[in-house]
Amino acid sequence: MRGVTQHERRWGSDTVTGNSFSGASSPAMEEYVEVTLDFKDDDTIVLRSVEPAGAFDIESDGKSGFQTPASMSRSPSMLIRSTSNRILQFSQELKAEAVAKAKQFSRRFSWGHGKTLSTSQNGASSGFDSALAARALRRQRAELDRTKSGAQKALRGLRFISNRKGGDGWSQIEGNFGKFAKDGFLQRSDFAQCIGMKDSKEFALEMFDALNRRRRLKIDKINKEELYEFWSQITDESFDSRLQIFFDMVDKNEDGRIGEAEVKEIIELSASANKLARLKEQAEEYAALIMEELDPEELGYIELWQLETLLLQKDTYLNYSQALSYTSQALSQNLQGLRRKSPIQRWSTNAIYFMEENWKRIWLFVLWIGVMAGLFAWKWIQYRNKAAFQVMGYCLLVAKGGAETLKLNMAIILFPVCRNTITRFRSTKLAKIFPFDDNINIHKSIAAAIVIGIILHVGDHLACDFPRLIRSSPTAYNMYLAADFGSTKPTYNQIMAQLEPLTGVIMLILMAISFTLATTWFRRSKLPKPFNKLTGFNAFWYSHHLFIIVYALLIIHGLYLYLEHVWYQKTTWMYIAIPVLLYAGERTLRFFRSGFYSVRLRKVAIYPGKVLTLQVSKPSNFRYKSGQYMFLQCPAVSPFEWHPFSITSAPGDDYLSVHIRQLGDWTTELRRVFEKVCEAPDSGKSGLLRVDESTTKSLPKLLIDGPYGAPAQDYSKYDVLLLVGQGIGATPFISIVKDLLNNLFKAEESDTKGRKPLKTTNAYFYWVTREQGSFDWFKGVMNEVAESDTKGVIELHNYLTSVYEEGDARSTLITMVQALNHAKNGVDAVSGTKVRTHFGRPKWRKVYSRLRAKHPDATIGVFYCGAAILAKELNKLCYEYNQKDSTRFEFHKEHF
Repeated sequence: MRGVTQHERRWGSDTVTGNSFSGASSPAMEEYVEVTLDFKDDDTIVLRSVEPAGAFDIESDGKSGFQTPASMSRSPSMLIRSTSNRILQFSQELKAEAVAKAKQFSRRFSWGHGKTLSTSQNGASSGFDSALAARALRRQRAELDRTKSGAQKALRGLRFISNRKGGDGWSQIEGNFGKFAKDGFLQRSDFAQCIGMKDSKEFALEMFDALNRRRRLKIDKINKEELYEFWSQITDESFDSRLQIFFDMVDKNEDGRIGEAEVKEIIELSASANKLARLKEQAEEYAALIMEELDPEELGYIELWQLETLLLQKDTYLNYSQALSYTSQALSQNLQGLRRKSPIQRWSTNAIYFMEENWKRIWLFVLWIGVMAGLFAWKWIQYRNKAAFQVMGYCLLVAKGGAETLKLNMAIILFPVCRNTITRFRSTKLAKIFPFDDNINIHKSIAAAIVIGIILHVGDHLACDFPRLIRSSPTAYNMYLAADFGSTKPTYNQIMAQLEPLTGVIMLILMAISFTLATTWFRRSKLPKPFNKLTGFNAFWYSHHLFIIVYALLIIHGLYLYLEHVWYQKTTWMYIAIPVLLYAGERTLRFFRSGFYSVRLRKVAIYPGKVLTLQVSKPSNFRYKSGQYMFLQCPAVSPFEWHPFSITSAPGDDYLSVHIRQLGDWTTELRRVFEKVCEAPDSGKSGLLRVDESTTKSLPKLLIDGPYGAPAQDYSKYDVLLLVGQGIGATPFISIVKDLLNNLFKAEESDTKGRKPLKTTNAYFYWVTREQGSFDWFKGVMNEVAESDTKGVIELHNYLTSVYEEGDARSTLITMVQALNHAKNGVDAVSGTKVRTHFGRPKWRKVYSRLRAKHPDATIGVFYCGAAILAKELNKLCYEYNQKDSTRFEFHKEHF
């Protein structure tokens, strides 16, 4: 095989010159290391020996233009300077060992001019040689440990391109080349976007440079053929090939070694690609950690095989968050669930499950529709027999039937928002038959029915009844309508100017404003100034209070009816009297209770992610359950607005705490008010700003009202809990986790006293967030659970969606740092807690399968707080897995 000369920079480090050991070497002579390799049938390469080959004469090979040793033909060995593709890939892994062997032989052989090492040089190199020998021994052990299972696991990792749709994805890349290429060349700056890595541009550019260095080039543009070559290497199924690319990205000086500075640089690059600002700031610390682990000999560098060893063994370091285990019983249940069912069986199963899950909603909905239909039919029959029907016809019947449903719905729409009443009923037997968790959805459904009633009532009056009256003949008018509308037939304008239609039109306008500003679009959208005041929570809150005027007008409207003249037939006030009094009583109670609950601020902290934490004193008579929420008012922001927030402290704590995410006008202003009084944190404490009781500044006044019931408060009736929070949606479950932890200690005491054990045996908390700083919000709780829960009752799983999924090359080094830091310090490098942070999003189907496998025949409560799209997925999975066996999943979503 042909050797290559020293002008090829990549392999220049492979040459061991006399300068290295015994002075200057002759320019006419070049020294080589003779390496014997054994190529096996299974494509493995075995290193047989590494020996100094002595001084060779260099002569020209006319065919190739390369330099070859004169004695090559006489040697059965192959030189390390080979251009074979297989040796090229393997040679870097051999460099350090070759140099180590060469240095060992240098003590016995004279290299270059034949000079020997001095005594001092020999002593100085003795420790270095021992370090090299120790590393060579570690490498041999690592090669023996690389099992087939480890290799298969590696194949799934270190992917540069994830989620390719069909084939190798080249057709899409080829199309992108056509978009971005200029004059047939793709610029370096467009490479990231072309291969689908525009969100990781810096990482992609480093990969571009590494692939160029492989080709001995330093260029800023490539053609389509070169892009295809790059793409083929990036998407290569060989783990070794992908590992080599990753190594080359770090090894910028191409010496086959990675120093601490280069490790720091790639950590910073990976942290930037994954939006991990804090980890980037600590890159130097984590680079030192990797060098400490992989370079125990303190040679100051690591090699390819060491990086590979760490990648293959990272699961050993990550054993502090193992997946749920399967049982043989659960496996048989899984197999039963796979049996095919006939269409009739599937339909009947679906119908039965639907009834089981929704029977509370169904019976209440059927009752409601039935009552409205009955009232509509009653008024239809009643007015069918009145004289006015002869002129106004069926329009009158529809209008009056719609009016009666309006009276009903205007009355019952207040019940779902009587929060104190519902909170009390939750603890009674009524909770078994009424869907109190759906109070907000019920409120919205009734509102929709009111809209339909308005269309029927107002539409028929304005477009049908009144026009018929105006067009009626004098004879018909005097015979059928004069007793109700007067002896003189009015004009349309005269009718509309009277009190009944006038109050109706005003109510219509006010309700239209309130309904419109309460829609999801207006609550979540932002309009340009000055129309921005029409959107957001404030617009919803204040427009909803227009209903005070609406209810007053409704009573007046009901007292001045054209076709009813006896007082007891004017039933509007009868419908709404009790609901209005109940709601007014609730608001009065809130007013006085909030003043009675005098609280003082104990602690304030402003965390990353625009989250404000408030900790206040707990009133002596304020009793609540985990999962409940309370209303908060800050007069410095607004003396009228009350906003609901989940309580994050546990019932056993001597304080109340809430975590508030800045999302709207009120929360933005609240954060600004507290920023003025907060101070910079002490060293070692999280949070950007904080304040406690020792501050001398005047703190804003806070009023609280509550507690109020929520679905999560019923967690204790389930055998197993699956708690899922997105971002700030973790707040209702933090209280549950803390309460469970407190109850664990009480349960241990109860065991000795013979008390009834807790029904809930396990809880699994999945927190999905997109910002690294979010983990500061509940760092104390996470660490407390990790330290105190020795029985493993509570499992915590943190997921960071800003980081690419495990196995992606952009997060590979982050995973390695994470594993090493936890193994050494017991702390997760990403979250700063003792709980492992996973990357990407949970595979929910796997989560359900594992829970079902580990807890057969259990009733599992699934509690969720977050975006609606994930709620649909989790609810659908509950429906799917409940059909498989006796394990039951019951889904609950938080509503405020």
